[in-house]
Amino acid sequence: MALIERHDIVVIGASAGGVEALIRLAQALPRDLPASLFVVLHTPARGKSMLPTILSRSGPLPATHAEHGASIERGRIYVAPPDHHLLVKPGSIAVTQGPRENRQRPAVDPLFRSAALAYGSRVVGVVLSGSLDDGASGLVSIKAQGGIALVQDPTEALFDSMPRSAIQTVAVDQILPVDRIAAEIARLSVTPVTGKDGAVSRELELETRIAEADPALMREELQLGTPASLGCPECGGTLWEMHEGPLTRFRCRVGHAYTASTLLDEQAEVLEDALWAAVRNLEEQASLHRRLMARAEENGHALSLERYRDRVGDATRRAEVVRRFLLSEFADSTPEIAAASVDGTIAGRSLSS
Repeated sequence: MALIERHDIVVIGASAGGVEALIRLAQALPRDLPASLFVVLHTPARGKSMLPTILSRSGPLPATHAEHGASIERGRIYVAPPDHHLLVKPGSIAVTQGPRENRQRPAVDPLFRSAALAYGSRVVGVVLSGSLDDGASGLVSIKAQGGIALVQDPTEALFDSMPRSAIQTVAVDQILPVDRIAAEIARLSVTPVTGKDGAVSRELELETRIAEADPALMREELQLGTPASLGCPECGGTLWEMHEGPLTRFRCRVGHAYTASTLLDEQAEVLEDALWAAVRNLEEQASLHRRLMARAEENGHALSLERYRDRVGDATRRAEVVRRFLLSEFADSTPEIAAASVDGTIAGRSLSS
């Protein structure tokens, strides 16, 4: 008798505001859930995450940090450790330090892609509260392989960017409050799979191998998409441009990956750093010229004194122009920066120690 497959592989991605959503999800899941859950929450690279402890205390299912090579068990929640991607393989788990995606490690997209590759139509992908658009590309892969896409209702999410990006990118199956997402996961876990696995693309295989940090890739001539004439903000390598429906993504030879919105944010940060460096350099020039002014005055060099005074004024004015631009141009990014800072906290308590 043929084994009936069910939707028993559930992959979940969250960022800012995601801890609260994950707690509510854990509380609403049944004790006898015949499925395995895999969670990526954007967390700081350093420190010890307390998320498994929090989820274990919040609901009936035990949660633990994923361990490389461990067998997959039903009725458990596996959480990505800090600074490691969590990947799903047939029957087992992989924990790697592959290249960052969307400036994150762990990142949501590598988990979603690996599950789609390994389990096809058995996969349920869930996107919860978060900033920017990590998870949207991974949901594309899950849907392409016949899986199910569930997204938290953006009006309920503390930070709605990740859910809205997923909805705009993918034909999601349902948009639900967190409590109803838990009920839908429970229902799908006992529902036979009716869809068929999609054809596995070369890109899906390659991007999963990149996240695995497969050393054999270094010996292969890789090209994903078309050259974009842009440099990778992290390593300086040439970026390739890829398209998934309305989503534009970029990936470099080393493997760093960005959606268009994340790349714009990264470039803005690089620009801001460069402009602050320019302010510092101009202020140092003004300081040096003041010293030379003092020496010229001591020595009675009137022409030199006037020249240095002009240069002090010029450097000071330029520094002030750049400073005013920085304080006005980047003021609007403050909420997003603040959002990123709550990824590892709940009710004022750090998830890292």
